[in-house]
Amino acid sequence: MRTFSLFTILLLCLGILFVDILAFFWLHSITSLLESNILRTSIHVLYWVFTVGLIVSILTIKITLDDINPLRKQLLISRFYGLAVSSFIPKLIFVIIVSIFYFSNYFFSDNESILLIALVGLFSGFLPFFIILYGVFKAVYRFKVYHQIIKHSLLPQSFHGLKVIQISDLHLGSFNYKFKKLNEAIIKINQLKPDIIVMTGDLVNNYAWELRGWARVFRKLQAKKGKYAIFGNHDYGDYSEWESNSAKEKNFEDIKQFFKNIDFKLLLNQSETIKNTSEEIAIIGVENWGKPPFKQYGDLDLAIQNVKDIQFKILLSHDPSHWTQEIIDKTDIALTLSGHTHGMQAAFQYKNLQWSPIKYKFKHWAGLYRHNKQYLYVNRGLGWLGFPARIGMRPEITAIELQTKD
Repeated sequence: MRTFSLFTILLLCLGILFVDILAFFWLHSITSLLESNILRTSIHVLYWVFTVGLIVSILTIKITLDDINPLRKQLLISRFYGLAVSSFIPKLIFVIIVSIFYFSNYFFSDNESILLIALVGLFSGFLPFFIILYGVFKAVYRFKVYHQIIKHSLLPQSFHGLKVIQISDLHLGSFNYKFKKLNEAIIKINQLKPDIIVMTGDLVNNYAWELRGWARVFRKLQAKKGKYAIFGNHDYGDYSEWESNSAKEKNFEDIKQFFKNIDFKLLLNQSETIKNTSEEIAIIGVENWGKPPFKQYGDLDLAIQNVKDIQFKILLSHDPSHWTQEIIDKTDIALTLSGHTHGMQAAFQYKNLQWSPIKYKFKHWAGLYRHNKQYLYVNRGLGWLGFPARIGMRPEITAIELQTKD
């Protein structure tokens, strides 16, 4: 998990304080309607106790961060991140809504109008608060299977109906060893009876010790033709400070060993062929490839060199921006499977309509995309990082059925 400078944390705290002051200004105008002085004073005191407590806690964690156990550090950062968001966003919405009504000069002409504004303002604040709470405590573990059928003329006939299950961005450190929670996803995957299972990066947040105890969970995964994996940007340990290069290298090797322990073939700029009678397809895996500041470990030319003659190719590449930079119109790779974006863990989705702020950073951020005869699927992630919630963006298991096309 990335660390932020004390200056950045101070700016965050000032932002929280500024919004809280504005929110309290409007809250005070609402509580002034209360007849009970005790109730009014209690609301005001509780409001500022929470605000001051949150800011002091954030600063304390930042100042003492180096002395905290890494696991406890991750959990504390995530929890206070969630607490800050669940406090900041509802108050910001509350301030905006009430300010719009006020500066329109349409209301506030009598007590009835003031009461109406109070109710609308409070509702506008409480609704997102409860939505965020649902995202933190419930939706984050509501694993959803997204079914896709992809038809392609280059797919050999004997592979018609091939089932490929994709999972991505598990970030196991965030699960805090809640094995039973993730076991529900394992059961869902096995019920789909996959031919191939692929993991497309970010198994951990940073450290190999996050993997303790998880092998017995992942060994339950069953696939008829093979299980494959690649590394994502978080799997290299680049976001942590290490005592030495050898310590970082050992962390890297331990993560690689974990994949062997759970019977996944780790493809680091490598490829594999899957045969069915006399026909075959290729599975290609590149190391992480991303735009700066993400490091580029991926080498597509190296990964593909042994399977150039195979017609139907599936590429595992963690960052979806790789698809537009090196794949479409430059290779004959039929299907690319990516992750990385998490769909920002927050989105609005209704039937075929979906929107998330992440779209302004990534052109391809969730679901299936097509360019001529080349496809990209971006998995929304199975775990979470930073903000410990999912709002309108449930954790995903992707079930792809490949079909031949005349």
